[in-house]
Order: sequence, then structure tokens, then C-alpha cells
Amino acid sequence: MMFPNSDTRLAIIGLGYVGLPLAVEFSKKYNVVGFDINSARVEELQGGYDSTLEISDTDLQAATELKFSSSKLDLQSANVYIVTVPTPIDDSNVPDLTPLQKASSMLGEYVKKGDVVIYESTVYPGATEEVCLPIIEKVSGLKFNEDFFAGYSPERINPGDKVNTLTKIMKITSGSTPEIAHFVDTLYGSIVEAGTYKASSIKVAEAAKVIENTQRDLNIAIINEFAKIFNRLHIDTEEVLNAAGTKWNFLKFKPGLVGGHCISVDPYYLTHKAQEVGYRPEVILAGRRINDGMGEYVATQLVKKLSSKKIHIDEAKVLILGFTFKGDCPDVRNTKIIDIVKELQDFNMAVDVYDDWANTDEVKHEYGIELITELEEGKYDGVVLAVDHSELKEMGERKLRSFGKVNHVLYDVKHVLKPSEADIRL
Repeated sequence: MMFPNSDTRLAIIGLGYVGLPLAVEFSKKYNVVGFDINSARVEELQGGYDSTLEISDTDLQAATELKFSSSKLDLQSANVYIVTVPTPIDDSNVPDLTPLQKASSMLGEYVKKGDVVIYESTVYPGATEEVCLPIIEKVSGLKFNEDFFAGYSPERINPGDKVNTLTKIMKITSGSTPEIAHFVDTLYGSIVEAGTYKASSIKVAEAAKVIENTQRDLNIAIINEFAKIFNRLHIDTEEVLNAAGTKWNFLKFKPGLVGGHCISVDPYYLTHKAQEVGYRPEVILAGRRINDGMGEYVATQLVKKLSSKKIHIDEAKVLILGFTFKGDCPDVRNTKIIDIVKELQDFNMAVDVYDDWANTDEVKHEYGIELITELEEGKYDGVVLAVDHSELKEMGERKLRSFGKVNHVLYDVKHVLKPSEADIRL
């Protein structure tokens, strides 16, 4: 029976929100190389700073046994490889497995007899064994489950969450053979305080991960649809949810923009595979349509309110407060705030976006938007509180309204203010 021991040498492939916390924790017990193709990211981490803010400078600098590298040669010494690369979708909402395929091809150059490759990236059921492992077989010349083995342990990282961190979230594990499943489970069990759950197969573990976020996506979608209905009925959605929430089995979700690297992406992995095997999902895709349309809905609601206040729409000035996909987090991946911005610009409005959490260069590169760095009072026809960063929440109604002209609209997307304090809420 295989057990992790002092000879267990890990290589973590990808040092983003998922890979870095994993590398730091594992380095407390094992020899670990943290690898990323982005040399600037590696240099940053070598300097003791994490721009994703998942790991504090103190904890990062304390990880003295962890080696960061962008050189593939440093992968040679490992015998366990953990892949944590992104799994995005393309413009047509089709899974883009390119990062996984490239990582698998690279590992094919270094995987040796007896080695174990563990994937953490979110995929559809079957992707690990149907897409990734054949690539390693082809490049390495080794045979899967004879010469090398595999596991799948889906990530459950919640960016920006300082309570539900890696070691405090139960970890699903799986392996390509019963012995490897035990090895993978024991490996993660050595660092995850919350414990592990050993799934019966890699496919079950893949499926479990992809439905976690799909279920959450659908729950938010129905609340968003409620909000659209209640807005037409001139009823405050939050007050309705608070009332309904007094029942023990009512799920207290809130309306909002569903972005980020998981909830807005993962359902498309499941629907892609479902359609591949001849089943067309209805509920899942309906939920995606509702949530994908919420940015446009917010913009339209603002336009209607501006018009009702006799504010000239053409060339109106709007301030968007917040750009990241969630509060108190620098992650701008798949942020739906961009949908609000584009829709307002289509109305010929001038839109300024302010977010101290977001990386200015990244926002410019990914979205073509120049974030403003100073807030001016009395300048805007519309002020949109789009993200609930702590410092934005602390501003309160008076400060938020100070950025508006005498006649303006304050839109509270995140239900930060009281119903009476905002002109419009989602």
C-alpha cells in the first residue's frame, strides 16, 4: 500500500488562487516545487508577495521549504504532480481545455514510472481520463495505470474568503486504482484539517465538483428572476427574501451578478458533456441565460430611472464603484461588471470605473478599461454601487451621493444600503 512519506516530492503546476495555497500548505510537510509558466508571477512570489492576496506576505515568506520556478527542468525531481491550471470557456461558452492539454503535454516530458498525476482543475465528467491522461501517455511513452497513475481532487477555493480556507474545507479525493485512491486521500488528509471524502471514481469526483457550482448558479438564477418580477410589482426584493427566509428550509440566496472563475463557467462544462451524450439540458441553460443577462438588466434599470428623473441619457456621466467579480477580492476574471459598462456605453454614456482592489494593468489588458484612481464629487448623473468592497460599504448614502450631481440616481446593486437610501436596488 502506497503512503505519502519523506520521499514524496510534489510539483504544483499553476500558482494562481488554487495552486499557491496548495503549494504553501504541502510545503509544511513535503518537498514542493511551485511551477508557473508566468515568470513575472514566479518572481513576485519569490519576492514574498502574492498579488491574489490569498496568502499573506508573512505566511509566504515563512514557506522557506517551497521553491518557486518557471523552469520546466525543476519538475524532474517530483514524483507527484498536481495540476491547478485554469479551465475557462470560449466566446461561444464551449469548454476550453487548452491550458489542461498544454500542462498534460508538458508533464508527459517528466512523468516517470510509478509517478502520480493529480488534477484539481474543474472539468466535465470523463475529461481527466479521456483528454488529459492520453496526452501524457503519448508524450511519455508510458502506459496509464501500469507505469504511471492518476487522481482527481477538485479545488474548492473561494477567492477572498479568509474563513473557509484550503485546510478548513472538506476535500473530495479519488484515484485511478484503489491503491492510488488511498494514496491521494492520505496525501490530502495530511494537510486538510476538515477531512477528506474519497469518491468511488475519478468521474464521480469530477461530476461532484461541476454540480456544486451549477446548483449554486441555479439558486441565484431563480432569485434573480424573482427580483425582475418584484421590480415590476414595485416590491423590494430583499424584504420579500427576509420574510420568506423565516421558513427553516428556505435558501437565503441574494440577487446579483454571477461572475468569477467558477459559478459562471462550470455549468457550461456539464452542459457541454450532456449534449455530447445526447441530452439537452433545459433548467441549467435557462439559469445561465438569466444570470448572463443580469449586467444588461442592471444597465437598463438605471437608464429607465435616469429617464424618469428627466436626466438626459445621451452623454450622461455614470460612476461604477467596483469592478472585481466579488467584494474584498482582486479577482477580475469573468466579472459581469463589464456587461454593465458596455451596455451603458451603448447608450452613449460616459462611464468611469473605480476599484482600488483591481489591478489597473490587468483590467486595461483584459477589458480595455482605464480605471480611475480619484473620485470627484458632484460629477455624475448616475452612481452605481456594483461591488460590496468593505471600503465602499463604509461610505454610506451621504458619501455615495456626494459623487452625484444635484439631480442624480444612486443604484445599489449589492443591497448594501437600506431600501429608503437608494433610488433603485437590484
